[in-house]
Amino acid sequence: MLREEATGSATAPSDRRRLYGLADAAWEFVLTSVLLYCVVTAARWLTSPDSPLAVNSPRAATALVGAVVGIVLVVLITSPPGRCSGAHMNPAISIALWLMGAFPGRYVPAYAAAQLAGSVAGTALGRLCWGPVISRPSLRYAAVHPSPAWNTTALVAAEAGCLTLVVVMVGFFLARPAISRLLPYAVGTATALIITMLGQLSGGSANPARQLGPALLSGGTQLLWVYLAAPLIGASLGAAAHCLFQRRLGTPTPCTYRLCGSDDAQRTRAR
Repeated sequence: MLREEATGSATAPSDRRRLYGLADAAWEFVLTSVLLYCVVTAARWLTSPDSPLAVNSPRAATALVGAVVGIVLVVLITSPPGRCSGAHMNPAISIALWLMGAFPGRYVPAYAAAQLAGSVAGTALGRLCWGPVISRPSLRYAAVHPSPAWNTTALVAAEAGCLTLVVVMVGFFLARPAISRLLPYAVGTATALIITMLGQLSGGSANPARQLGPALLSGGTQLLWVYLAAPLIGASLGAAAHCLFQRRLGTPTPCTYRLCGSDDAQRTRAR
């Protein structure tokens, strides 16, 4: 088993605990699989024309899917597995927390690999449960795509911009233990808003793991590189903004890399 070392900028001093490397990455695999399964399920029942629960208005359906995904994220982040691994479920978030000095860089590859593998597994599980309807052109395994009026530059800007704001928000909450317990609800709300506002425009993914599985299984990989790269750009910009605020305004370093907040970190350290 691996022990987390709180030296240099690898991790915040207030989050010194044992990190069971592969075990925590395995929880990221499970959490991301559940997330993608729920995404596929929501798309199947809320947007498929043959579903009795389908919403006629595309914008209303997108908003409803966003609300479902936001609620699922809150549940996963606050679940016992989420409290164990940190419930990033997004390689861009893991990278951003590393760049902000809150997450050990040596665990980023394992987390990212687990999240991306979980994306494929969760999407495949949705196909297994709901059948061929998932692969129809109207669903395409819940893969997102930009509006025809959007070019690649606009798509990159939107996807990167979303992650920049989310990372700044995550850094703000995690640097303040008194309010960090509210972060799961902030993440869920922010995700729901991104999907609602941008779902019909850029796709509203903002997460490489959100798009990888659906894109691979549907064969729609033409713009996959954008949905993989743009959130990483946003993560870097958000982390850079947090570090700038830290130097200029004295903003604290995030006290934990777990999105459930620092109270859980206090309990873990007390064991």
